Amino acid sequence: MNRCKWVKESNPLYIKYHDKEWGIPSFSDNYLFEMLLLESFQAGLSWECILNKRKDFEKAFDNFDYHKIANYDNKKINVLMSNSKIIRNKLKIQAAIINAKVFIKIQSEYGSFSNYIWHFTDNKIIKNMNDVFLPTSTLSDQISADLKKRGMKFVGSTIIYSYLQAIGIINDHELNCSFY
Repeated sequence: MNRCKWVKESNPLYIKYHDKEWGIPSFSDNYLFEMLLLESFQAGLSWECILNKRKDFEKAFDNFDYHKIANYDNKKINVLMSNSKIIRNKLKIQAAIINAKVFIKIQSEYGSFSNYIWHFTDNKIIKNMNDVFLPTSTLSDQISADLKKRGMKFVGSTIIYSYLQAIGIINDHELNCSFY
């Protein structure tokens, strides 16, 4: 089986993520929030680091329940800051709380976050036709700007581009990858 060159074949979590998740269109708000939270924590770090800590993030952040996360208080922030199994960045933790609140507002406005995020492409998948990959696009710029305007944090264009790849809006599997 051919995989994208970025997959670390020595890490079973990486292989599983590439083969079973990355680039597969998702419409589940729970998954969409999970990936948004993980992508925001990945800023400045490797995706492998986040994948290796994913189960710990899931446990620490109440199974990525955005309703619970939206109600986190200073006590919960302190608990998260003392958890050595996750990324202990106070700004990113605070951003997760803010982003959960905005996520819920977007759901109210669009009926679901899925409706919101997929409306930018009229529910179509963007499939790259070459192996030239840029860290951002006009689409990620547009979505990033809109999310920032709504109050989300750690949602720059590069993070959003990675997010769009992860949730299947952008199919960036390499041309020789079996999943292209």
